[in-house]
Amino acid sequence: MEKQERVILVTNDDGITAPGIRALIEAVRPLGKVVVVAPDSPQSGKGHAITIGTPLRLNQVDIFEGIEAWQCSGTPVDCVKLARDKILHGKPDICVSGINHGANHSINVIYSGTMSAAMEAAIEGIPSVGFSFLEYSYDADFTLPKKVAFEVTQKMLASDLPAGTLFNVNIPVVSEQDYKGLKISRQADAKWVEEFDERRDPHGKKYYWLTGEFKNRDTGEDTDVWALDNHYASLVPVQFDLTNYTLKKKLEEDWKDL
Repeated sequence: MEKQERVILVTNDDGITAPGIRALIEAVRPLGKVVVVAPDSPQSGKGHAITIGTPLRLNQVDIFEGIEAWQCSGTPVDCVKLARDKILHGKPDICVSGINHGANHSINVIYSGTMSAAMEAAIEGIPSVGFSFLEYSYDADFTLPKKVAFEVTQKMLASDLPAGTLFNVNIPVVSEQDYKGLKISRQADAKWVEEFDERRDPHGKKYYWLTGEFKNRDTGEDTDVWALDNHYASLVPVQFDLTNYTLKKKLEEDWKDL
């Protein structure tokens, strides 16, 4: 019996016309049947938001030659939900999200639409991965990210991964010659120290722009930030069970009188 072709769901948060998703499609296309379901406009920073107050629109588009592609009016998570229920009518073999313009390392994973799309698929038991490139330019060279995306996706498809597997992959801005390979990492203890730039509109009313500075408080050499600073791509295995088991165990002893 002929082996069935793997189904690869591709999504993102930068929108279906972003260069990063085209690069990801090109990277994983040799590995199976690609189906794209992505937002019709940029959705960066939406996290795990879903649309509940307005109807969702889903339209098929012909923008990737030979690839079934749909654009959705909702969030990245909406895209994954609709892909499973209305497009694929079941689970794909893998979900790949990205390639995001900009970093999703350290605490950024909490806010990232790229990672939330992959996380939604993982919640459904689909092995999933989000790819991010530390280059923000629209005209970024995706040669190295495509190589990393192909190798990681190929390895995932060839591995016996448990249900709920979710990887966060970030790729540095370095030449292929200076690239050192993939480093399995942990999430760094690093975050944005935020400020709000207060301004006034022509009517004198206040408005705000979110600004800030990235601070890395983690000196470990096993973190995603360290890997990226040292010319590695980082891969962090991510979980969506937010239970603090160490504290849970302590509370079971210290608070047992309640």
